Amino acid sequence: MSEARTFVIGDIHGAYTALMQCLALSNFNYQRDTLIALGDVCDGWPETAQCVDELLKIRNLVYVLGNHDFWTIEWARKGTTPEIWLEQGGRATMDGYSQGMPQSHQKLLAKAPNYYVLENRLFVHAGILPDMELEYQGQDIFLWDRNLCRMALQLKQEDSERQLSSFTEIFVGHTPTTRMGVTIPVKACNLWMLDTGAAWDGCLTIMDVNTKQYYQSDPVWKLYPGIKGR
Repeated sequence: MSEARTFVIGDIHGAYTALMQCLALSNFNYQRDTLIALGDVCDGWPETAQCVDELLKIRNLVYVLGNHDFWTIEWARKGTTPEIWLEQGGRATMDGYSQGMPQSHQKLLAKAPNYYVLENRLFVHAGILPDMELEYQGQDIFLWDRNLCRMALQLKQEDSERQLSSFTEIFVGHTPTTRMGVTIPVKACNLWMLDTGAAWDGCLTIMDVNTKQYYQSDPVWKLYPGIKGR
């Protein structure tokens, strides 16, 4: 029997077909392997509910909260529908849950941590303030702030071996690598950016945390012809 592996996956944004491609290409074992999802399973393509159903089948799932997940659970539990959420994929999520969000789906998002630490590796949706202890930082930093990515990209030009914090590695989603002109993961200093633009014209990416081998879906827009993502 092969050893259990640990994978990290970027922002899924309702792209169930892309998720299934990534799991198949990586030969992911639902019973033995671990999947760390960096948040934002919600909003964009029309199959958020199917994505969550699939994630819930994974025995060793670690789901980190994303900003779109935050908006979605606020809608599911309180009925709030801010215009910014609706405009950025929220309508597709609402349509996909026309009968309401099941309690199991709500529980996954409501109990999702703001970040996860494994063997001195940090997994967080958006970023952190590198000079402040995590327990003193607000949720808005973990879910929305892009400054860590900007800092890493700038420092990479000066010193690619620079460490951003005491963590050996940091894995984030939220900031699409398509903004950097690529649809593959980007490493800057000790930061890995795993959002490879699945919400728009990029791909969904799953990566082996230890080997850094990664697998990608087809460009997601090709999987949903005639449908607009985010």
